Amino acid sequence: MNADNAHTYEQIARAIDYLMANFREQPSLSKLAETANLSEFHFQRLFTEWAGVSPKKFGQYLTLDYAKAQLQNGAPLSAAAEAAGLSGTGRLHDLFVTIEGVTPGQFKQAGSGLVLTYGVFDSPFGAYVVGVINGKIAVLHFMTSDDAASNVPEQLVATIWPDATLQHNPSAIQAITGQLFPTAGDSSTERPGEPVRVLMRGSAFQLKVWEALLRIPEGRLVSYDQIAEAIGQPAASRAVGTAIGSNPVGYLIPCHRVIKKTGLFGGYRWGTSRKQAMLGWEAARVLG
Repeated sequence: MNADNAHTYEQIARAIDYLMANFREQPSLSKLAETANLSEFHFQRLFTEWAGVSPKKFGQYLTLDYAKAQLQNGAPLSAAAEAAGLSGTGRLHDLFVTIEGVTPGQFKQAGSGLVLTYGVFDSPFGAYVVGVINGKIAVLHFMTSDDAASNVPEQLVATIWPDATLQHNPSAIQAITGQLFPTAGDSSTERPGEPVRVLMRGSAFQLKVWEALLRIPEGRLVSYDQIAEAIGQPAASRAVGTAIGSNPVGYLIPCHRVIKKTGLFGGYRWGTSRKQAMLGWEAARVLG
């Protein structure tokens, strides 16, 4: 894990927090730089390298007006979005039925007889722990500073796949993790290499919700109500929120692209600052 990159994300996240709390006042570059404990020159350069656009442009993607316009336009959830970086079909159901190498019995037994290889890696959004079973990502959990100081990585993968045999071997899964995050500042929405495969444990309802998430194109936003409608259960927005909150594979299953119908970004399993950073970063890649 690259400590310098992790520190850079923390600096950017502080500025984003301030920007979200004060976007109506259009905070100056000097004020944003101050929150990151950087000079204006270094903050502007660092932020632009990270996001691919200026702090001012990035802030425009995080305003309430922008979010509301996104929701009004709606996202074409009926079409599969290969930009999610998973299968060519973009359907989690197909991944599970036709690609997974586990039997239904193994799936129900929470990973019994399977080896889960895990490690901690760095990303544009801070450190994360990833767990891999048979070449498929089974866990992707972003870490906080409190997590890094404890034995959380092993606890996380053990909680999600409690009966699997755990193996800490980051080098064995380095090739897989190298495909997960595009280079910062790269405007391309394509990810090089083979499609990333995931292995999910969940109820039939959860799988339907996670499948719908895969159809949200990068840089777009939808509401919980829109997800409920997309899975044919328009009255189940609360249950949809619960399913989204229990997603064990961060970023690749893009629960960060779901916000409240009011246009407010709402909470996020891995922290609201990280959600805001992801949304602005993706909008900058796609629209900037």
